[in-house]
Amino acid sequence: MIIDGYIIKRSIPPFLFASATLIFIFLLQFLMKTADNLIGKGLDTWVIVKLIVYNLSWMIVLVIPMAVLAMVLMTFGNLTQDNEFTVLKSSGVGLIRLMIPILLISIVLCYFMIEFNNKVLPDANYKNKNLMYDISRTKPTLKLEANVFSNEISNYSILAREVSKHSNELYDLTIYDYTNILEMNVVTAKKANVFFSKDNKKLLFDLEDGEIHQGVDPKNISYRRIFFKHHRIALDASQFTFEQSGFGAPRGDRELSAQDMQNIVDSLTSLSLVIKDNLNKTLLNYNEPLFSDNITKSQNEIIRDKTKESNYQYFALINAKSILSNISNDLSRIQYYEMEADKYLVEIHKKYAIPVACIVFVLIGAPIGVITRRGSFGVAASISLVFFLIYWACLIGGEKLADRRIIDPALGMWFANIIIGIAGIYLTYRMNKEQILIDFKHLRKFLPQAFRPPAFGGEETEIV
Repeated sequence: MIIDGYIIKRSIPPFLFASATLIFIFLLQFLMKTADNLIGKGLDTWVIVKLIVYNLSWMIVLVIPMAVLAMVLMTFGNLTQDNEFTVLKSSGVGLIRLMIPILLISIVLCYFMIEFNNKVLPDANYKNKNLMYDISRTKPTLKLEANVFSNEISNYSILAREVSKHSNELYDLTIYDYTNILEMNVVTAKKANVFFSKDNKKLLFDLEDGEIHQGVDPKNISYRRIFFKHHRIALDASQFTFEQSGFGAPRGDRELSAQDMQNIVDSLTSLSLVIKDNLNKTLLNYNEPLFSDNITKSQNEIIRDKTKESNYQYFALINAKSILSNISNDLSRIQYYEMEADKYLVEIHKKYAIPVACIVFVLIGAPIGVITRRGSFGVAASISLVFFLIYWACLIGGEKLADRRIIDPALGMWFANIIIGIAGIYLTYRMNKEQILIDFKHLRKFLPQAFRPPAFGGEETEIV
């Protein structure tokens, strides 16, 4: 128990420090990306705070596994660097025994993340989407900057010399219309009030004191100039606004818990099974009349009466084409339902695969921490970044392959955990057996000075 308490005491500060540092990096990146669109636009400070809080949810999901890996590397690196690992090992305490308290911490964090992913993250993502929707409705000029062309709306380019920070007014506005490339159409106005239509599908510009320049002929040899006191233009807002869905609207796959998505998957599977059953019945019912000569006399008489001059084979072919079209439609529906089900299954497995990465990173981090014999945050952060990039590349690749139905969703989401977990178990086993893992003597010239173990220069490098 004393050893467990000591290991936990040594591991908590690195975890807190790594978590705070990583959250700060993610938050700084988020602010740099969105600050220009939020700050100085007349938005209330509380709105910006809520937006940051909602986005912290997905940051926590990424930060905790990375912080766990950095924590393990720093903890075991410090133990080895201070020769505490050597003392403990000489006392009969192996690597696996030292990993037990860290594994318990990772299991607790894994459980916390599973609950977080299913109870907090979906609501945070949903509220974040709706908050962005509210901002886009109250501030349709949010993405417009003074003296900068905006091409957010397809086939239009908008330039405003001045953008009001406290209202939806633009000054010295110029709108270039490219909907017809053969004609010139330019609208200028001294002032414009911008707002959305009631259905949020159109972005309306109420223009004052302006001119309309239109090309009269395709060669633009001459054009007409129209002066106006008041003029309104309606532009397509689908590409200009944020995702439009208010409260009560259907949630996306990342705004649902695993149980909710599983219910959707079950419903899609049931619909697919019903269509398959009906399709099988259709094939059994129509196979005999269409492709067999065993047709009763009464059927031939009915067909002869209806077709008169046409023959039975012609109408059988028309009927077969109709049936084939229905079969094709059923197959398309089945494929659509299965693709939608796989999309939700990917998100379901992701909600569990990422938390389990906390445990997997302990298995890979402990032996590597002993190998590096460095407990500094710089070394831990560098190694953590490499492994997390590998992990994230496998996760994203697996997600793409699963979405395209090339591999099973479960395999796509758990592949990274399986690969890193197997490597971690192998390294842990070799380290616990006190076997030589790497002879650094031949790799010395390829490693930076900061990563060279103290054993360099000897005849042999052995992990002790």
